[in-house]
Amino acid sequence: MFIMRRWWDRHGVAIVLGGLTLSAAWVVRQTQGAAIYETYQLITRPFQVGPTKEERLTDARVVELQERLVELESQNQKLKELLDYSKTQKQKGIVTPIVGRSADHWWQQVTLGRGSNDGIKAGYIVMAPGGLVGRISSVTPNSSRVLLISDATSRVGAVLSRSRSMGFIRGQGSNRAVLQFFDKVPDVKRGDVVSTSPVSQLFPPGLPLGRVESVNLDKSPAPEAVIELTAPVSYLEWVMVYPEGTTFTH
Repeated sequence: MFIMRRWWDRHGVAIVLGGLTLSAAWVVRQTQGAAIYETYQLITRPFQVGPTKEERLTDARVVELQERLVELESQNQKLKELLDYSKTQKQKGIVTPIVGRSADHWWQQVTLGRGSNDGIKAGYIVMAPGGLVGRISSVTPNSSRVLLISDATSRVGAVLSRSRSMGFIRGQGSNRAVLQFFDKVPDVKRGDVVSTSPVSQLFPPGLPLGRVESVNLDKSPAPEAVIELTAPVSYLEWVMVYPEGTTFTH
C-alpha cells in the first residue's frame, strides 16, 4: 500500500493530465471543434473589428432592397416611355409585357403576358418605340406568341419613304433584315427610311421598319439592301398590341 501511494504521488498528476488531454481530444473529434470554436468566438468577440454575422445579414438585406429599387425604377421608366408612345397613336393599344423568350429563338418569337381574355387575337399587330415588332401568331386565354419581323421566315412588304421604291424585307435572325426590291434599278441610298408598304396584306401602311445600312445593286435575282431595324427587338420588355386595320398617325 505504501508503495502504491508513493507511485501515485510520483505519477498521479501526469496520469490525470493525460486523461484530461485524451478526453479533450475525443470531444474535439466528436464535435469537430464546434465547442472550442464557440468558446473562442465568445472570448474574442469584444476584440473583433469585423462585422458580426447579424450585421452581415442586415447589410445583405439592405443591398437586396437597394437593387430591387433600382430594378423597379428601370421598369417604371420603360413602361412610361411605352405609355408616352401609345399617346401618339389614334387608337388605344393593349400594353403587354414580354414574359418569355427562347435562347434558341431569341430573334424569332416572344411570348406576351396577355391573351384572348384581354381581347388579343391572332393577326394583331405588335408595335414598340421604334416601330413594327411583329404579328400575333397564336393566342391562349392568358398569353400570346409574336412572330417577330426579325424571324428568317418573316416577310413584310416595304417601301422607301423618299423614293417610293418597293420590295419586301425578310428577317436575318438579328437586328438586321434584307430588303429585296421589285425594281431592277431601285432609287435607294444609305440612310433611306423604310416603312411598311401601302400594298402590304398583313400590316397597315407607313409603319416604321428601319433604315438602309448598305446596298447591293448587283445582287441576283434582284437588288438588295441591308436594313437596320429601328425597334430594339432584343431589349424589349413591353409592347403595344393593336387590332388589324388600326389607323396609325405618321
